[in-house]
Amino acid sequence: MTARAPIERLPTGISGFDDIAGGGLPKGRPALVTGTTGSGKTFFAIEFLARGIQLFGQPGVFVTAEETADSIRRSAASVGFDVEAWEREGRWAFVDASPLDGEEAPVRTVGAYDFGALMARIDHAIRRSEARRVAFDSFSSIIGRFDDVGVMRRELVQIVAGLKSLGVTLVLTSERSDEYDGISRYGVEEFVLDNVVVLRNVLRDERRRRTVEIVKFRGLPHRTGEWLFTIDPREGFVVIPLGVARPPTRASTVRVSTGNAGLDEMVGGGLFKDAIALLTGPAGVGKTLTGLNFACGAGTDERCLYCTFDETRDQLVRDAAGWGLDLDAMEAAGRLRVFADSPESASPEEHFMHLRHAVADYAPSRLVIDTLSSLERVVSTRSLLDFVIALTTLVRDREITTLITAAYTGQSPPGGPPSGGIDIARVTDVTIMLRYVERIGDIQRAIAVLQARGSGHDHAIRQVTIDDAGMHIGDPLPRVAHVLSGSAALTEQPPWPAAPDAAVREPAGGTGAAGGEQAGP
Repeated sequence: MTARAPIERLPTGISGFDDIAGGGLPKGRPALVTGTTGSGKTFFAIEFLARGIQLFGQPGVFVTAEETADSIRRSAASVGFDVEAWEREGRWAFVDASPLDGEEAPVRTVGAYDFGALMARIDHAIRRSEARRVAFDSFSSIIGRFDDVGVMRRELVQIVAGLKSLGVTLVLTSERSDEYDGISRYGVEEFVLDNVVVLRNVLRDERRRRTVEIVKFRGLPHRTGEWLFTIDPREGFVVIPLGVARPPTRASTVRVSTGNAGLDEMVGGGLFKDAIALLTGPAGVGKTLTGLNFACGAGTDERCLYCTFDETRDQLVRDAAGWGLDLDAMEAAGRLRVFADSPESASPEEHFMHLRHAVADYAPSRLVIDTLSSLERVVSTRSLLDFVIALTTLVRDREITTLITAAYTGQSPPGGPPSGGIDIARVTDVTIMLRYVERIGDIQRAIAVLQARGSGHDHAIRQVTIDDAGMHIGDPLPRVAHVLSGSAALTEQPPWPAAPDAAVREPAGGTGAAGGEQAGP
């Protein structure tokens, strides 16, 4: 018995989609792309053809059954695709399958619509342009002309068989009426077609969240579940998280400074160049100052992109000046670019795309996100996780040393999420915590390194002081307890038995957050 040839895949070229699709759509087979109004079906069809021309030199045919060719050209132009130029070059062809006057009403017989003539026109366009891809938008407007489900299914089988015989890979869009109730409007398309992709445009907590799900690829594996996507004016249809199928291919052994000599010692001599560090702490404990020191890089010539969701650029410049850091001069020298945005101004996927564009344009070697927790005000836990995973993929691929700050409210269990949300530490390399330490009449600061992958690190909880010259990391605090739980305090006795020859030292003097008094016994 002769073995069947394996099913080939056709890369779509759509950013992130081929990762979740296992390499692309099944080659030479029709795929149904279904979704509600505004879910992105037409853009998916446009991008499928456009990327085929741009990336693979494969001409395409766009069959439009609802919108005019001019409307499709304008939609394509909004994301940078010059369809008119491709038409002149013979690489893009339109076939108008919109109904004629008087054909809008449902019919019971095939005679009211000449499918044979439509197939002949599509076949002619494919041969003339030597197309390898066809997009049919919207397929439901064609089969919707029949009000009998039996007739609809029979005609759908014949139409799909006719399109399949043309030897091209097809994307056929179809409408659905509900985000989570059924696959298609008429309930027959998904049974006739071997491959089904569902786009959703869900309204949750007063914000839209677009997702893509591959329901089935008959005979081929693919990633399951919903994946966040956006339609970006610069990059078009982008599935997030990016690179889910691409683990890091290398690991850097080069170390770079955190911008604070004391912290460098605590993490084992600085951060690895491709490391992602997470810094957690409550408001006012020194997260932004640590981020600014990291951005300055201890006087190096490295470029840093500083993204703040908490402050405006002018506020950040003013704060930095209080510690003797001149951000204006750094920007003028090309060593710094500040990206300030309000969490409420965009969706998490849009924030990510803004960051991705800034990284592509500026090519930084360092990145600061201050503070990630601000996004929790406007996004779901799943959306924030998508953002973090996409961000880690972006910076690891480029070996961008990254510092992410996150708030700590004291509500989480030891080792848990920094602010009751996702456990970001699971996808980062280094975890550092800054905490307040309470004692009678005084509040001090403490710092500790919880993890540093691939490196030895200081296990002590050390005192931190902040003055006009910046942040200083001092001696260990031997009598501090409950730091991980968020209720740190200096105890009267050491929380563990002291070694026989070891003397218990008092904490070094420092500036307290509440008044700057010298620490006593």
